[in-house]
Amino acid sequence: MSGDRIIPQPTPETQHYWDGAKRGELLLQTCNSCSHTYFPPRPFCPECGSRDVAVVKASGKGRLYSYIINHMKAPGYEPPFAVAVVELEEGPRIMTNILECEPTPEALQLDMPLEVTFEKLSDEISLPQFKPAKS
Repeated sequence: MSGDRIIPQPTPETQHYWDGAKRGELLLQTCNSCSHTYFPPRPFCPECGSRDVAVVKASGKGRLYSYIINHMKAPGYEPPFAVAVVELEEGPRIMTNILECEPTPEALQLDMPLEVTFEKLSDEISLPQFKPAKS
């Protein structure tokens, strides 16, 4: 990946998420009313609408749910690269990239165990990405 990446811009609703990523923590939210854990960050539960939500630290573990191998140029990326959906151990799914793994169908096995890693994009933003889990 190269240096032309688009840097995410935190909003008041997502600042806690980016602050956690900067510390090397993957943060999710859980509803105190219905116990639903969700992503992306928002000030209310997408399941029941309650605003009684809490920020929780995720395990950082997940499984490869789906992916595509992109062969087209994209700002900050050298093709080919994998764009993936990872199902987190806590339940939510997150769109991400898979690092430290060849972007081939042979290497990217559905349900393969993954773990979070953080890619520093700037002094303020670290991007959660995933890599194959160590056994």
